[in-house]
Amino acid sequence: MELILKYFPKLTDLQKQQFASLLPLYKEWNEKINVVSRKDIDNLYLHHVLHSLAIAKLITLKPGASFLDLGTGGGFPGIPLAIFFPNSKFTLIDGTGKKIKVVEEVANAVGLENVTALHQRVEEHKGKYDFVISRAVTDLDQLLRWSRKLISTNHQHTLPNGLITLKGGKIEEEIKALGKKEYTEIYKLRKWFDDPFFDEKMLIYVQG
Repeated sequence: MELILKYFPKLTDLQKQQFASLLPLYKEWNEKINVVSRKDIDNLYLHHVLHSLAIAKLITLKPGASFLDLGTGGGFPGIPLAIFFPNSKFTLIDGTGKKIKVVEEVANAVGLENVTALHQRVEEHKGKYDFVISRAVTDLDQLLRWSRKLISTNHQHTLPNGLITLKGGKIEEEIKALGKKEYTEIYKLRKWFDDPFFDEKMLIYVQG
């Protein structure tokens, strides 16, 4: 928790409680369903929670913002962002039912009323959202193909609606595959977080 407060010192008492409850909850569920690498569970706050919250460094939202977390896995980045943005609505989808079960149980235990979890493939999903978010699900061009029909054209935030994805490693070829017509911004996470874990981590925004 100290790690989260280092970068987000203005959390409410409720948010602090909610973030603090994530580690015991994920440890308990990870024993039943492997949603986080068992070697990595002790790094939950650095590798998963803080990584997810990089998106909160990028955007300022009006109340009622809507997000689709595409391929959420165990609930990242959706659950940390739902805690951080309690006045926004988050829909978390994944094609693996066991993972969605964990998402539902964690969201309920933390008291997140702004989270809907669905066992569903993105190709089947219908809806409109301000932002589609994801974390290392697939290549950018595929993400954009899936996302475009799901992004609302009603822009109301400081950042126009679009796709926001967290990536690692070399992404030059993925950016090139998008083509010059796509407006894209790339942010290195070391801009916001000073831990070496983020050296090769990036946030990619593509306007919808």
